[in-house]
Amino acid sequence: MASSKVSVSQKKSGFKRLEPYLFLAPIILFAVAFVYYPFFKTFLYSFSKVNVSGEITGFAGFENFAYLFGHRNFKKALFNTLKLTVMFVPLNLCFSMGCALLANKKRKLSSVYETMFTLPMAVPMSAVAMIFKILLSPTVGYVNYFLGINLGWFEDRKYAMFGILIVCLWMGMAFDFLLFLSALRGLPESVVEAAQLDGAGFFTRLFKVQIPLVMPTILYVVCTNLVLAMMTSGPVMIITEGGPSRSTTTLIYMMFTSGYQSSDYSLAACISIVTFALTFGMTALAFWFDSKRDDYS
Repeated sequence: MASSKVSVSQKKSGFKRLEPYLFLAPIILFAVAFVYYPFFKTFLYSFSKVNVSGEITGFAGFENFAYLFGHRNFKKALFNTLKLTVMFVPLNLCFSMGCALLANKKRKLSSVYETMFTLPMAVPMSAVAMIFKILLSPTVGYVNYFLGINLGWFEDRKYAMFGILIVCLWMGMAFDFLLFLSALRGLPESVVEAAQLDGAGFFTRLFKVQIPLVMPTILYVVCTNLVLAMMTSGPVMIITEGGPSRSTTTLIYMMFTSGYQSSDYSLAACISIVTFALTFGMTALAFWFDSKRDDYS
């Protein structure tokens, strides 16, 4: 009888030890199937010769990357992607933080403008792209009409990337607004009130108290926005298709056209690896910069 109790307790303790791994098993399988395996296959394709059926026919080494770096569209796509990233990350950070500061203090109509600020999250990307394509149209668009201008936001190569930027900002601001709003409302009221009692003005409290305390949230937003900007392709596919004159062709859109339209899987894989390396490097740089700061806990 005692031995049976011991065996039952041993089984329970053994199950307890396995329990965390059982909970992790589904997400591990999902990650392996849809993240790590595709990444490994992409990495393998980038150093291989691949036919139109997606079968590896030989080893290419660095020839694929040499061909990519000499491709006439690669430099333009790289410049457009970096340009969009440099514009999108700080602007989206400022707009979302500004909206969060406006909504930070709860008022009677807080729920109304909080809903308005988060509305873009409820609209699919394809619908957003089509709406802005109409709004910014030089012929039937309301924006040009109300501003009294005649700009081809998506038709003129000088302004097409700015049109894509507007779409990306409208889509990306809502979630970051929620993050900043929760971070600001989670700050200890005693700290902000102490700064007010010491005579600190709005900007002093903002840059000396609030921003340092929400810096972890800012780091998260910067890193996610870097990834989003580097991966931009949806609005380009739907609105401009990389034009006019490749002025809105991004790395991911070039990868799409190379892989799915031209069946050049080796070139598409190389573009994916280069984009990953750039994104990883930017994210690591953001973490390195954050590690140098010690003004928050």
